[in-house]
Amino acid sequence: MNTQKIALITGANKGIGLETARQLAQQKITVLIGARDLKKGEAAAAQLRADQLEARAIELDVSRPESIHRAAEKIDGEFGRLDILVNNAGVMLDEQEMKMSEQSLDIWRTTFETNLFGLVETTRAFLPLLRKSEAGRIVNLSSILGSITLHATPGSPVYDSKLPVYDVSKTAVNAYTVHLAYELKDSKIKVNAAHPGWVKTDLGGEGATMEIVDGAKTSVALATIGEDGPNGAYMHRGETLPW
Repeated sequence: MNTQKIALITGANKGIGLETARQLAQQKITVLIGARDLKKGEAAAAQLRADQLEARAIELDVSRPESIHRAAEKIDGEFGRLDILVNNAGVMLDEQEMKMSEQSLDIWRTTFETNLFGLVETTRAFLPLLRKSEAGRIVNLSSILGSITLHATPGSPVYDSKLPVYDVSKTAVNAYTVHLAYELKDSKIKVNAAHPGWVKTDLGGEGATMEIVDGAKTSVALATIGEDGPNGAYMHRGETLPW
């Protein structure tokens, strides 16, 4: 039986997801690299193994329920439990030249299919395995752009930064986080939302100010918090963000 903690990170073949996997593996945690494209996942896992880290790839497309449930069955069969779930997979599809009222319904649906519904389906599928952990941890990747308070406050860091479809999907992730944390408040599982920062990734785009190594730190911290750590919080680098 594997006595090391087992962590699954979705969308982990590159960017913040891969760096999250790296930092967790550096803490002697066995990391499972969730990736839509198994070949890309295997290549990412090989990078970590080259550094003597325990990493494996698993095919997991959060927009396809059958893929999610196959992954859950595989992890159940091999490990019998899951200690950490980092819901990292996400998309940003907004037409940036368009106003909110002009964004197509297809963009709304496709964004929510991954950023919210895929996250919910993945969490539901793995919750039975997390219940078998001595201290299960769920980290939902959100964004400061999901903060209603900051979007409604003139002069805030995000007041003039509107990516409406993406923003609203992350607001929904925040609300889901609070409700699931409440449901699990009397269990050993903790659920929190993480804002990684404006990170130099494909999604972060031009102008991003944070290095990937720093963008993973909030997720890693929330994935490894102790019994006295937060539950139902919205965090960035140890600071609580306004909902």
